Amino acid sequence: MKKSLRSLLLIVGLVMGTAAQAGILGELVTHGVTSGAKHIAGKQINTAPVELPSAKQGFSACPEQFPKGQPFAINTVNAQWQAHALCSNNFAVLYSALSKTPLVVTERLSKAQLSDAAGEERTDVFFADPRLLGIGRAELDDFKGSGFDRGHMSPAANQPDPTSMAQSFALSNMVPQDPTNNRKIWSKIESDVRKYARRADGNVYIFSGPIFDNGHGTIGRNQVWVPTRLFKLVFDEASGRAWAYILPNTSDAKIEKPMGYAQFVQVTGWNLLPGNPQ
Repeated sequence: MKKSLRSLLLIVGLVMGTAAQAGILGELVTHGVTSGAKHIAGKQINTAPVELPSAKQGFSACPEQFPKGQPFAINTVNAQWQAHALCSNNFAVLYSALSKTPLVVTERLSKAQLSDAAGEERTDVFFADPRLLGIGRAELDDFKGSGFDRGHMSPAANQPDPTSMAQSFALSNMVPQDPTNNRKIWSKIESDVRKYARRADGNVYIFSGPIFDNGHGTIGRNQVWVPTRLFKLVFDEASGRAWAYILPNTSDAKIEKPMGYAQFVQVTGWNLLPGNPQ
């Protein structure tokens, strides 16, 4: 089946939930993602919300997205963030109901996955994550007229199949991002990381997220926090090496030499990797 047709069927299944698309929709529900709404033939059609995995479950549904299969414990995150664990097919989100953004999005990249992702058609169907209904979430209207892009933390270009591609457009995977930063500067970092992962001997784990310095802004009725900086931490499992990029969420940000893991932990406060990576 051609990718364009598969993507169309996937979107229809997401938004209509018909018996004909029950298999596709059921797969998305199993992994906790469906679309909240979509316009088809001029009509807005909503799907039933998907329940948020319990805090007790945590990341137990997707340990493969973390080095050594060891997710970080949610209870180690300061309670003020109102953190929730969300698993999707090819990435995991530590989400904050305070900032209405992800705090950390982690994913496992490999040669095989990126080969499957090459040429996968973008759906571009953004949606509010139904698992977060009533908890504190960003809505599509929050971004309208804000001047900010809906910036992926797990990039669409990393997704190896239509289901994963659709899941990546949940707002729980997005932060308000300067448009030039998102489309040029951050995109360059994402591309460089993919190039590295294609050459790596094994799995490469990526951690991406926002940094909110004092004086950060908000957008929309739900006061979605706008990051002042963004980070991307790369861990090569085979070599044990780790490095990170941190850059301002601005149009004039410059990509500088990446920092080592110890400096990353000092700057961000996130100790995300087991052991002592180089």
